[in-house]
Amino acid sequence: MGKMTIGALARASGLSRSTLLYYDRLGLLPAAARSISGYRLYSSGDADRLAQICLHRQMGISLREIGTILGAPGANAAVEILRRRLRTLDRSIEEMRNQQRCIVEILKQDSLQDKEINVINKKRWVEIMRAAGLSEEDMHNWHTQFEKMEPEAHQEFLESLGIKEAEIRKIREFSRGKKQA
Repeated sequence: MGKMTIGALARASGLSRSTLLYYDRLGLLPAAARSISGYRLYSSGDADRLAQICLHRQMGISLREIGTILGAPGANAAVEILRRRLRTLDRSIEEMRNQQRCIVEILKQDSLQDKEINVINKKRWVEIMRAAGLSEEDMHNWHTQFEKMEPEAHQEFLESLGIKEAEIRKIREFSRGKKQA
């Protein structure tokens, strides 16, 4: 393969031209040569180096550390950087497993699903709204806007308060401006 322009290398790698220019400014991917017009020209070796940069980025290695790795291939610094990244990933995986276990435990608790979700019922919600200074008219306007902007979410919200279907239907109809029966 002959020399290629920055645009051709960008297209071949799937990266933007500005990313390649940034890598050049950092010293990670200097152009092998310049054309007579002063345009950067890249060799197949540069394309291979870019592939290495991309591989290390996929592993979550910082650009600074990639510079260290590429500057001293096979050196102890590269091995230490990769080992440090592996330890970081191990910690992240363990944290995610702990989160996963917590979620599974919560989902196993049928009592939570059946009882604690409806801790705030209609009566308590109305008390909260009144304590916040909302009048009956303010609450009606709140429901009207909720119904207008997010009707499905409004339905789910009313259900979460433990309100019976017939009453939900009345609230939603009233919120849409229909007279209550």
